[in-house]
Amino acid sequence: MPNDNDSNGAAVPSGRAARLWHLGGMATGIAGSVSAGGLRALAEGKRPVLAQLLLTPANTRRLTDGLSHLRGAALKLGQMLSMDAGIVLPGELTAILSRMRDGAQHMPPKQLQTVLNAEWGPGWYGRFARFDVRPFAAASIGQVHRATLHDGTYLAIKVQYPGVRASIDSDVDNVATLLRLPGLMPRGMDLSPLLTEAKRQLHAEADYLAEAQHLARFGDLLVMSDMFALPTLHDALCTSQVLAMRYMESAPLDSLVDAQQSQRDRVAAALIDLVLRELFVFGAMQTDPNLANYRFDPKTGRIVLLDFGAVQPVAPALATDFRALARVALDGGDAATHSAMLRIGYFGADTAPHHQGLIQSMFNVAMGPVRQNAPFDFGNSTLLETLRDMGLAIGNDRELAHVPPAATLFLHRKIGGMYLMATKLRARVPLRPMVETYCRDQTLE
Repeated sequence: MPNDNDSNGAAVPSGRAARLWHLGGMATGIAGSVSAGGLRALAEGKRPVLAQLLLTPANTRRLTDGLSHLRGAALKLGQMLSMDAGIVLPGELTAILSRMRDGAQHMPPKQLQTVLNAEWGPGWYGRFARFDVRPFAAASIGQVHRATLHDGTYLAIKVQYPGVRASIDSDVDNVATLLRLPGLMPRGMDLSPLLTEAKRQLHAEADYLAEAQHLARFGDLLVMSDMFALPTLHDALCTSQVLAMRYMESAPLDSLVDAQQSQRDRVAAALIDLVLRELFVFGAMQTDPNLANYRFDPKTGRIVLLDFGAVQPVAPALATDFRALARVALDGGDAATHSAMLRIGYFGADTAPHHQGLIQSMFNVAMGPVRQNAPFDFGNSTLLETLRDMGLAIGNDRELAHVPPAATLFLHRKIGGMYLMATKLRARVPLRPMVETYCRDQTLE
């Protein structure tokens, strides 16, 4: 039998009605808080401001805690929007979304057993010498358990939360309804294309057989690498909602924060180079930059890559456009950079000129580390703070409603995550020669 030693999990609402009821109760609570806050403001002789009433600390906590309990698409959408993806949102809303990066609670053992009974059949525990019911990792769509086969093989078993796949569309629509409450988003901002793409990506991410194929493909692409290691699949236990892999001993990437400078530089440079290869060589990118997806094996010195659910194809035309943008941005040509940014969709032809200028100035600041010839010192830079302040200033401009294409946003999400990683490691990386290698050498496509 599995080791039923955990009672701290929280059952995932699995039916559509249960999830809708949960979201409805959350919305009712927020509405009640807004009404009470408005009455207090009126009693004090103040004019209520809806955005301020919606985004109180209590409502922020109610929203993020509620979505964390639902897990699945509701939580994942918040995490997707909360990363530095290139979309500028009001500061209060950014604060709400950023709280959704935290991992979800895991489901209790009885619910786990129900899921595995459906996937593997009753008596599945007989396949294992040991199966740890308490997961060692829990995220938005699934949780991961350690298991041991009778031959001594150690496995990592990722189990999807029940009801996730069936509730993706309704969860995204319900969260979108909350985001569209008056006062939260800039006037005229249309999130529909992004939400449509988010649904598509979430459906793909919830298909564990597709993730198994991505894992196998990246394993083949990196098989000769001396920097990366990936788990191998245990196909006999894989289903559309269970992913079984060989367990790999490794340490969190955070364990390197006090390592020698050369080692930190080596790891950061390898991960940044991998992003460039994904964009310009592989034609596919793992777009989830959660640092938990990157670990370190101190015995081999290799970076262990995990979680290939969020792999997105990179269209050749998009890679060509980004190569052209990198080329002109390295040389600092404002007019050529503006044209390249317009072609990619950072702003539209109908975006007000001063808004185009603000977005391009933010891009130029972000390109500063790439333009310098010397290694960029991530640990001693205030660039993140500068970009955050610029982004908040733009996001608080209620007249700017342009949303870049989803493919560009997911790419920026990955780039932003790698910047955070290198900053955490206080790495020093010569970025310009790395980028020049890929944006000038056409034979690498």
